[in-house]
Parts: sequence; structure tokens; C-alpha cells
Amino acid sequence: MIAFYKHRYKYFIISICLILAGGIAAWVNGIQLDIQFRGGTIFKYTYTGTIDEEEAQDVVELAVGRTTNGQLQSNLGTQEKMLILSLADNEALTSQEQEAVTAALHQAFPDAHLALSESLTVEPFLGARFFKNGMIAIGLSFLLVLGYVGVRFRNMGGVSAGTMAIIALIHDALIVTAAFIIFKIPLNDSFIAAILTIIGFSINDTIVIYDRIRENTLLYGRKITTEELVDKSINQSMMRSINTNLAVFISITIVYIFAQIYGIESIRAFALPMMFGTVSGCYSTICIAGPLWAMWQNRKKQNKPVVQC
Repeated sequence: MIAFYKHRYKYFIISICLILAGGIAAWVNGIQLDIQFRGGTIFKYTYTGTIDEEEAQDVVELAVGRTTNGQLQSNLGTQEKMLILSLADNEALTSQEQEAVTAALHQAFPDAHLALSESLTVEPFLGARFFKNGMIAIGLSFLLVLGYVGVRFRNMGGVSAGTMAIIALIHDALIVTAAFIIFKIPLNDSFIAAILTIIGFSINDTIVIYDRIRENTLLYGRKITTEELVDKSINQSMMRSINTNLAVFISITIVYIFAQIYGIESIRAFALPMMFGTVSGCYSTICIAGPLWAMWQNRKKQNKPVVQC
């Protein structure tokens, strides 16, 4: 039997190191907000032949002096090729700047037959509102989880069980955020979707562990210590959590490979952090939530006043 409680500090250090890696990456590279959260303009051009997306980015940045993110996509049905340019900025492009972008691209790629098919502008105040609403959605999910776990596992301490579950979920959210930052993926609607999805997967695994702890509490009573109770419960449920998350991880990996081959950036930006989040969710359920709950219970026992007769 693996002694998870005994080695809890090793697991905590691993988690702290991973989160610090994300923090260092954020300090060095900054946190990139995509157009949905920051505001800016998206251009979609159809083209023929070949275009180098990095060269296209450089051309646009030189023309308007704004940071540009470019990606190439192709329609599998029509075989139509498309160049998508995203210019995130606190100010939307003027009509003159939009014309300058198109003119610069035509000059740089005269044989590509570039044609503007769509342009979309998001005002900065709308981007800020989208970001705020996304954060509110994540915060509400944490509160709902706390309430649900607190009520369902009230015989395990209620609020304490819910609090430990929330700490594990925050851990997973930070790991997903670190993945976005380290791989320089701009935070967008895929970020919110990935966080909420991981919260759902992770809390499901944590509830399975809590259920087993509750069952073993009724079965063994005071015959075993809290540490032994948690270790036994985690070991009994561990393979179930690993197998479930492994199946999810393999599925997401296949999706990521498909998106990588066909250049579907929106799916790729969602699938890659989800892969890290799935591993993190399994890890936090097994190595973080249970040991933290046991530490809380032990602290309560130590602080409980002794009644002398």
C-alpha cells in the first residue's frame, strides 16, 4: 500500500514547483490575452499557393506596429486555404490601418491571390467584460462545488472536506494556466472552457475518494488512524481514477494530433492545456485532496480541548 500521507510534503513541493514554473514564465514572457479578452481585430484571408505565417506576421507588424498572431487553416471539404491574423490591442484598428494591412500583404505575397473574406473587431471594453464574466463563471463553479461537497460529506467535516476539494481545484486551475503561459497560448475562450472542464473532471475524482473515505469510516470506525484511513481509501480508488483519466488523456491527445495535422488552432489551444489539466486533476485527487483533509482532521483533534473528570 502506498503511503500517500507520509509523502504528502513531497507531492506538495512538486505542485509548488510546477506552479512556480508558470509564474516565472509569466514574469519572463508576460501573460498574453487574446482578442476576446483584450480587444483588437481579426482578419481572415483566402489564398492560393503557399504563405509563411511568420513572414505574414512580420509584414503586418511592420505595417501597423502592432503585435500580430498568424495561423494557417484549410477547409477539408472545399480545400480552401485561409490565413487568419489576430491583432490584439487596447485600441481597435482604424479603417486606414486595416487597408494598410491588406496592401502590405498583397505587396509581400503578390502570387498568393489574397482576398479578405472576413474582418472582426472587438472593442476593448467588450473584451474586458468577457474576461470578467469568465472569471465570475470560474468563481461560481468553486462556490457551487464547496456547497455541494459540504452538504454531501457533512459527516466528514462538511466545510473542511469542501475546502480541501477547492484547494485541489485551484491547484488544477493554476496548472492549466501555467500550461497556457509556458506554451505562449493567448488566454481566450478556450482558457475558460479548459478550466471549467478540468474542474468537472477533477471534482468527480475527488468525490469518489471522499465516498471511499466515508465508507471506510463506517467500516473501521476508530480501529485505524486518520492517516491509515486516507491511505487505504486512496489506494482502493486509485486505479479507477487513473484508468478514467488515462482514457480522457488518450482521447484528448488524439484530438490534439488531429488539430496539429490540419492546423486547427482553436482546438489545439483547447486540447493541449486539457492534456496537462487531466494529469493534474488525477494527481491532485490522489496526492493533494486526501492528505490535506487528513491534515485538517489531525489539526482539529490536536486543538480539541481535553475534558478532565
